[in-house]
Amino acid sequence: MKKTVYVPLAADILHEGHLNILKIASSYGRVIVGLLTDAAIIQYKNLPFFDYDQRFKIVSNLKLVDEVIPQDSWNYKKILNSIKPNFFVHGDDWKEGIQAKIRLEVIGQLKKWKGKLIEPRYFKKISKNYQKKILQMSITPDQRKLKLKRLLKVKKIIRILESHSALSSMIIENININKKGKLWQFDGLWSSSLTDSTLKGKPDNQSVDYSQRINSLNDTIDTSLKPIIFDGDNGGRLEHLIYLVKNLEKIGVSALVLEDKKGLKINSLVQDQSKSFQEKVKDFCKKIKLAVNSRISKDFMIIARIESLILGKSVKDALYRANKYSVAGADAILIHSKEKTPKQIFQFARLFKKSKFYKPLIAIPSTYSKTYEKELIKHGFKNLCKSFIKSII
Repeated sequence: MKKTVYVPLAADILHEGHLNILKIASSYGRVIVGLLTDAAIIQYKNLPFFDYDQRFKIVSNLKLVDEVIPQDSWNYKKILNSIKPNFFVHGDDWKEGIQAKIRLEVIGQLKKWKGKLIEPRYFKKISKNYQKKILQMSITPDQRKLKLKRLLKVKKIIRILESHSALSSMIIENININKKGKLWQFDGLWSSSLTDSTLKGKPDNQSVDYSQRINSLNDTIDTSLKPIIFDGDNGGRLEHLIYLVKNLEKIGVSALVLEDKKGLKINSLVQDQSKSFQEKVKDFCKKIKLAVNSRISKDFMIIARIESLILGKSVKDALYRANKYSVAGADAILIHSKEKTPKQIFQFARLFKKSKFYKPLIAIPSTYSKTYEKELIKHGFKNLCKSFIKSII
């Protein structure tokens, strides 16, 4: 009877290094690949280019592989105790860095049934920069567009940071901090009308039109693979909204945010909002429905931004609007406040979480920036669909 060999792989971009490990593994016995799920990979790396099902099909068709099973964690204790493999094969690159502790845990587990760790030399010919270039050349607008929804499925909370230029998006793309064995990074970009206007020396009142802003996004797309959320203000005229949605989808933007203000835009953080007016609920629902019906794919998200709290209205008004916007087809709800504490949005989130029309929630913690992520999660900015944060530099 063949001995069992366990090989954990992410296999996002399958290269000769992977094939070398599998070839060595197959020389010891029957190869079982523990294919890391998206949720497991993103604990230490970026969201994989291919999703789990796509990677499963690729790896399952390799002659060197006898079986593929999901590996949903970087903690191998449960799966090793279940399989009790005779051999565990992993490249020797994990002897240092954030996986060094995991390596020792694996050795400890294998000792229980006299299993052996095999560590082929790490294949350095395929650099991370080279892999990234392959991804940049390969990613399509549809794949880029889908990334936000994929992140919502696998992360407790998503961090989105404002980007207004190719340089800022490049910085966001490359920020990676390893802390306590976990990867901390920004998950996506926010294309802001405020900073697009500021960069061009114009007021934040839609003086910079959508065509100029979309042209600027082409530079952003060249320097980052992260999903993009586009701040569309109030969406402009209904006749033009259709083309805005189609143009954003065409270049691979993941989501469009529409706010329920009307008329000349006044930035939400301006203290005097006496000249700001909110759309009637039925009119804004009509706008949401038009945006939803204009998109080609449901992977492109329509996000409804509620300005009730900005305009001094009640949480009850915001909740009423959230339910109506959700029914109209919004994929997520952004609740905004300019209070110094998150008390209002926490109250709103607790109530909306109980609604049968609940949708993922977005917070913009500009004025209550001392709020911790764990507090946002605790107060309703996490559910089955998860939640995400947009921060402003």
